[in-house]
Order: sequence, then C-alpha cells, then structure tokens
Amino acid sequence: MTSTVRPARDRSHRVVVLALHSAVAFELGLPHRFLAASTLRPDDPREPAPYDVAVCTVDDGPVMTSAGYQVLPSHPRSVLAEAETVVVVGVVDHPVMRTGELDPLTRDALALVPRSARWVSICTGAFVLAAHGLLDGVPATTHWMHADTFRRRFPDIELDADVLFIDNGDVLTSAGNAAGIDLLLHVLRRDLGADVAARVARGAVVAPWRDGGQSQFIDRPVPEPGEGGTAATRDWAMAHLDADLSLAALARHAGMSVRTFTRRFREETGETAGEWVTRRRVEHARHLLETTSWPVDRVAAESGFGTPAAFRTQFRAGVGLAPSAYRRSYAASA
Repeated sequence: MTSTVRPARDRSHRVVVLALHSAVAFELGLPHRFLAASTLRPDDPREPAPYDVAVCTVDDGPVMTSAGYQVLPSHPRSVLAEAETVVVVGVVDHPVMRTGELDPLTRDALALVPRSARWVSICTGAFVLAAHGLLDGVPATTHWMHADTFRRRFPDIELDADVLFIDNGDVLTSAGNAAGIDLLLHVLRRDLGADVAARVARGAVVAPWRDGGQSQFIDRPVPEPGEGGTAATRDWAMAHLDADLSLAALARHAGMSVRTFTRRFREETGETAGEWVTRRRVEHARHLLETTSWPVDRVAAESGFGTPAAFRTQFRAGVGLAPSAYRRSYAASA
C-alpha cells in the first residue's frame, strides 16, 4: 500500500532536484513547473506554499544538460540534508549507465539525504536510485529504450518497462519525459488531492490523470482522411459515465458496427472499450470520494457502476483499497 505524504500546513515541504551531468533538460524543469510556489501558491499569501523546490549539483558547480547548455544550481548540495522529497531526473551520458555504480561525488551527495525522505526518479534517473540501493526488493521502471541496459547493470531488480510509473510509497520511478509529468501529477494527487492535481494539469494543458499501469508505448495508426475515429464517442462517454456504456451503445453512438468500433477503439487507445470505461469510472469515483461527502452508494451510481457491490469490487481491483478506506486516506479534508 502506498503511503501518503501531505506537506505540513505551517511550512513548505522541501523538494530537492538533483541535477547530474548530462541531465535531460526537459525533465530538469518539470519539478518547478508542477510543484513550485508559482504554480501552487495558496490563496492566502501568508500561508507557505506546499513545496519549496531547490536544485543542487553534486559539486555545487554548473552541469551540462542534454540540450548542450549549462545550468547553475540554486542551492548548495548541503540542501540534500534537508530534503523531504528528492527528484532525480534522467541523464543521457552518465557513468552510472555504463558501470551501474555511483562516482564518489554522487555517492557522497546522496548520503546526505535523510532516511525518511521520499525518492522520485524520472526516466534514467532510476539508474541512480538503483545504484544507491533504493530499488532492492521493489519493482521499478525506466524509459523502455534503456530497459535492456538497466537489466544488465542491475539484474536483481524487478524492472517493468511496460508502465508509465510505479509508486512504492517512498520510492517512485517513472518512464521518460511525459511520464515524469504523470508521476508528478500523481504525487500532487497523493499529497494535496485530486482538485489540486487537476487544476495544475489544466494550467499545463496536459491530461490530469494517466494511470501508472498504462503502457509506455502503444502503436496507434492515424486514421485515413475521412475515416471516422472514436474520439468523439470517448468524449461523449466521459460526460455520461452514469449512462449505458456497453460496447453496443458506444458503437451505436459512433455510427459503427461493434466489430469495427472494437478494432478502432483498441488501435486508438491501446485498451478495450470495457477496460477504458472501467478505468474512467474508477477515476471519477476517486474524484468524488476525495471531494464530496456523498455516501458510497451515491458515488457508485454517479460513477456508472450498476450496484454498490460491483463498485466496491471494481474500485478495489483498480485502486487497491476499498472506497471507504480510500476516502479516509485521500479526502481533501484529511
């Protein structure tokens, strides 16, 4: 079961981003974009922002990024001793990827981090977490292009390169680039609730939720000109989750035969229509459990589950918790 880290109301939760040599430039900016005060500042400016984001390097000097320009740290590496969450972004040409071992400077820097800290890696940052011993005995992921290299360097670590991210509670890993966004939104959802995560996602013009178990790579052919797709029907279904969303009903809305709709839907989403509908209904139920005090039976009905019993079964299968237990852990008022 994942633990919940909720930033204290009277102070900011210290997030330290470790920038290593050849850090992926895009990923280096993600923690600030999604966690910084400018994104999450409370309505009352007298309150501290939920997070205080710092960037450091292992030697307090600049680092060359994957984009060919250098970045300067905002804080000395000693800030790692104050870290409550450490974010290690991906690297493209770092010794740890070639040897599976940390250089002395990096090893010494990571040793400063308190034992209670939460660790987050994006893309090949998982190599650093693995070399530091943080992935022993837990599942992990990284970018699928580097999966074979990862397995050669760390053969005893359970790697799943088919998912977007994995949450082990205090150690979280993600695949490349956009999956880092998914993971940071997941962290926001864990820490601050669904409404905050959705608001930040809207501001960044990204999807508010992609489940960690979703495949990293899906071959989705682009429809031929004039060839109908299923996007309009998916939009309609999202607005009518409590309606009949059987395969026949969806196909009818799309103006296709069931056979054609089934094929097109899988090509475009990588899922069956039934899997997609269940996932969206569970997501909607999560939101309602977090943001309302409605009885579980009403949440079940509003989310489109036929009976409370079916809702409890599907919700537990998708989330790992019973609805009532999920509400106690994640409700906005908690």
